[in-house]
Amino acid sequence: MLRPRIIPCLLVHDDGLVKTVAFKDPKYVGDPINAVKIFNEKETDELAVFDIDATARGAEPNFKMIANLAVECRMPLCYGGGVKTVEQAKRIVGLGVEKVAISSAAIETPELISAAAQEIGGQSVVVVIDAKKDDRTGEYMAWTRNATRRAGRSVIEVARQAEALGAGEIVVNSIDNDGRMKGYDLTLARAVREAVRLPITVLGGAGSLADLGKLIATCGVVGAAAGSLFVFKGVYRAVLINYPAPSQKEDLFSAALG
Repeated sequence: MLRPRIIPCLLVHDDGLVKTVAFKDPKYVGDPINAVKIFNEKETDELAVFDIDATARGAEPNFKMIANLAVECRMPLCYGGGVKTVEQAKRIVGLGVEKVAISSAAIETPELISAAAQEIGGQSVVVVIDAKKDDRTGEYMAWTRNATRRAGRSVIEVARQAEALGAGEIVVNSIDNDGRMKGYDLTLARAVREAVRLPITVLGGAGSLADLGKLIATCGVVGAAAGSLFVFKGVYRAVLINYPAPSQKEDLFSAALG
């Protein structure tokens, strides 16, 4: 039986672990490898690591860092950042990573989705859509390059195309809610859930376990991903790696799914 997943999302910038707000002002919060070790101990469902420098700088994925993360990580690992070719995706999977996330390249060169799916399997291809609500039309639009460039396409259009091209999962990331810890954009999450049959993961805005519960209650079996929730503690946002205990997760799922 499929179950919801609770997924910490780690952002890497200048080789360190950071947290952003609305994709800006990265705050250093620690070492990625140390964070992975702690999440191992907490028996995390899955872990997502996104290098926010690679695409912005036109750089290749940091294969040395990825290898180090994969060796240390005891849970399924999703990596994204700078992936532009099938060869890069194959190399990442070869290092022991279960899922390869494609973001800007999935919109700019969508044929990469189908080519990667053929080589590494659709279940390993994750398309990340950075979403922002258009103030004029109210439509959710996709952005690329760390939310610095308009894609000129709606989130729903991109999600449906990714599904048609063979992607195995969609991650929808709210630019406006990123790092604000005031809850997910449930309207955005519901729209993507209704648009595709693929597994989806929702990211951006979670500030409490209750927010995860609201997402699951709204969308059913989804990935509930968060960054700030799992690296900060308390109103002063002290850095503390945390994750719900198994009993907390079971209570959360039972309440959300009835």
